[in-house]
Amino acid sequence: MLAPLAMSLLPKRPLHLPRLRTYVPEPSDPKIFWFNSERADILQDVVRRIMERYAADDSVEFVIGDAAYHEIRRLENRTDEAGRKGLEYWRGVIRRVGRMSSEGKIETLREISMRMAKDVAGNFDPRVYKFAARAVPGLLTGVMNPSRLMRSVLDSGTRLDELVSVEGPMEKLRSLQRKGTMLLLPTHSSNLDSLAIAWVLFREALAPVVYGAGKNLFTNPIISFFMHNLGAYRVDRRVRARLYKDVLKAYSSIMVERGFHSLFFPGGTRTRSGAIEQKLKLGLAGTGVEAFARNRARGVNRPVFFVPATINYALVLEAETLIEDHLKEAGRARYIIEDDEFSRVERWVAFFKRLQHAESSCVIRFGEPMDPFCNPVDDEGRSLAPDGRVLDPGSYVSRRGTATVDAARDAAYTRDLGHAIAKAYIKETVVMATQLVAHVLFRRLCRATPGLDLFARLRHRGDIAVPMDELVADVAQARDGLRKLELEGRVHLNAPIRKAAPEQIVSRALDAWAGYHQKPIARILGGSVIAEDPNLLLFYQNRIRHFAPEIAGPADMQAAIEIAAMKGVR
Repeated sequence: MLAPLAMSLLPKRPLHLPRLRTYVPEPSDPKIFWFNSERADILQDVVRRIMERYAADDSVEFVIGDAAYHEIRRLENRTDEAGRKGLEYWRGVIRRVGRMSSEGKIETLREISMRMAKDVAGNFDPRVYKFAARAVPGLLTGVMNPSRLMRSVLDSGTRLDELVSVEGPMEKLRSLQRKGTMLLLPTHSSNLDSLAIAWVLFREALAPVVYGAGKNLFTNPIISFFMHNLGAYRVDRRVRARLYKDVLKAYSSIMVERGFHSLFFPGGTRTRSGAIEQKLKLGLAGTGVEAFARNRARGVNRPVFFVPATINYALVLEAETLIEDHLKEAGRARYIIEDDEFSRVERWVAFFKRLQHAESSCVIRFGEPMDPFCNPVDDEGRSLAPDGRVLDPGSYVSRRGTATVDAARDAAYTRDLGHAIAKAYIKETVVMATQLVAHVLFRRLCRATPGLDLFARLRHRGDIAVPMDELVADVAQARDGLRKLELEGRVHLNAPIRKAAPEQIVSRALDAWAGYHQKPIARILGGSVIAEDPNLLLFYQNRIRHFAPEIAGPADMQAAIEIAAMKGVR
């Protein structure tokens, strides 16, 4: 993806790839460079799998009717030409299906499955990939200083290297990507996540990945052009048809089976509360378990590695919209936000200006890889038992010595995997100055309002003043608690705050907030810090709320216990 600001620099007409010499993949190129040559076969495989599932029983008419019903409901309120044509198609299906022969129903199911598969399937153009690798760092750093944008587009993007840092077993991951198929499972805080992780993969010599992206993101012509040509496949969360979900899962599984490294956001959507996701949706990520089983059943012994990762920001571009949406009852079930800060150019400019003097404004931390059954793997990609013995992961999908595909069994393995990934997210969290200071301020708010529920506390805007010396002391004490947890391997501190003086941590947080969010989060007045926006304090502090009692002093313990027990924060 590219910054929306770039739209003002490009012609207001559909983008077309320049006429370049056809790129012929080299043997050393990543697997995804061959995607387009396999695309037609992949679509046929998807349809074949759908037909194997439904054509052998009596559910064909039900599946067709379910798809038509949900699509008609979805399209009835559309007024555009594509919506009108879609509605006409599905009404025609529902009129005909009752009169079809068995063969006609099967052929209609095949047609609908291919229609959905084509709508989902991505594309990959190595020329666009190579261009994006050169252009994106310059465009992003240029947004920080718009007057020098074109010069920034041409530079090496070294400033972006300073803003986005990476931690974790990178050499091990570089080795494993050549030994098997990697599934990256990052946390999801912002629409910037895909861009940030794509840049890190390129910079760290990790192969590009295929990934599902909300179809609403494809409405922006610039973003759509790059996503469509860089492996993204479309996921339309508005489509409720059972068949569509089956097509998505089949596509995802087949991509893993064929050895395409993939990325999934198990949270399903951006975390509205700012908290580390714990209730994961592994519908697509779980296809990695199915893919492993299917490959073993065919005699293909390619390993599958699940790699948890956390994407940690000092500032979150869409924080205000996300926390407001979280606090609204209706917003808790809403998957698509189309009018947040990500869609507004001026918020991008303000966001990047705030970051231009920051250190490690985004830290992507990769956790240790595991096999589909939650076993750790060594540098050679071998699965390990708790006592260090080498395991054969194929034994988990074998029955009487023969590998089989068993949906119920694989669903149980996927649930176990979800628990393991959720634990890894907590462990691999990188605490930033903004989160630490927000937690201390929000804790003081809770301490000053005993007996009130969350929403009553959030009405206390500008009421709580913390003397600067007390705030600095509390931050020092909380940071010391986090240091202890870090030594135990339970969390990580961002390098700039690990050894910084407490007053510097407070200063960095206040400076990061100042001038970006439309409402001040906190401000200094007469030697005290005023908690101005409890909503945003809640958002930033939620990242570390799990550790609240362990980093609190005696005076704050009750408030910390209440924070850790807050309901409705996922």
